[in-house]
Amino acid sequence: YIGALGARVICDNIPGLVNKQRQLCQRYPDIMQSVGEGAKEWIRECQHQFRHHRWNCSTLDRDHTVFGRVMLRSSREAAFVYAISSAGVVYAITRACSQGDLKVCSCDPLKRGRSKDERGEFDWGGCSDNINYGIRFAKAFVDAKEKKVKDARALMNLHNNRCGRMAVKRFLKLECKCHGVSGSCTLRTCWLAMSDFRKTGDYLRRKYNGAIQVTMNQDGTGFTVANKNFRKPTKTDLVYFENSPDYCVMDKSAGSLGTAGRVCSKVSRGTDGCEVMCCGRGDDTTRVTRVTKCECKFHWCCAVRCKECEDTVDVHTCKAPKRAEWLDQT
Repeated sequence: YIGALGARVICDNIPGLVNKQRQLCQRYPDIMQSVGEGAKEWIRECQHQFRHHRWNCSTLDRDHTVFGRVMLRSSREAAFVYAISSAGVVYAITRACSQGDLKVCSCDPLKRGRSKDERGEFDWGGCSDNINYGIRFAKAFVDAKEKKVKDARALMNLHNNRCGRMAVKRFLKLECKCHGVSGSCTLRTCWLAMSDFRKTGDYLRRKYNGAIQVTMNQDGTGFTVANKNFRKPTKTDLVYFENSPDYCVMDKSAGSLGTAGRVCSKVSRGTDGCEVMCCGRGDDTTRVTRVTKCECKFHWCCAVRCKECEDTVDVHTCKAPKRAEWLDQT
């Protein structure tokens, strides 16, 4: 598709790219395709991590650009989105290198010869994921937009982008194949492989929970903690400037869709419970009949036969706030 239309035409029509990003897009159209695939993955992961929360990651602009503006407020949600999107770009490019989808990179060329770990010596073999290439390209591409402006928000975004990139590297694992008499492991061939993206998502979600509120230092080169009782942020901490809205009602300026109509749990006392999710507005109950497969039996040789069972369940959804029309305009 990109080949047929020409990289220049495609890249010139992606809104929101700065000059350097447009140049990289034109030089590496196949990498851009991988970045697009990665975007779907990180959006899915973000929505998985926050599926039981008032903010459920559906406030991202759905405008086909992927790189469009994500959030206006410098909140901890924005910090998470920048980190996970940056991680998604690293993951997608690194995977595409290993799968041979890109002309410019392949397996990690440095993983050659012999090495050792706590189990002894091994030979590098197979295809080690070329994570350093993924990180380099993601840094050049994603950070280009923030380097255009030297303000506080750009500094915050650059910091959180880096956290996301390094999070993927953190979960590289050594995979090995044994050789020798009946797999006795006298010789091992090993390679480095990325873990499932869910591990990165879980890790960044924990970092979101422990994100540190900061202010700019006086010379504008870094951060100081907003509350002197908290520790200074390290390179692996997510940072943010502004408190989050409560996400109870729709407020477009704060990136909040509100929780009206969201499904909640009557029995949970957590964030997915109706009391918390609906912000005390109460909920509506609808009786729904579901058809599921049940009483499945395995028939020799190769078939599974199931019956269809109907069950009726109550679905609870959050009530809309009163005077919704007025709130909608805020």
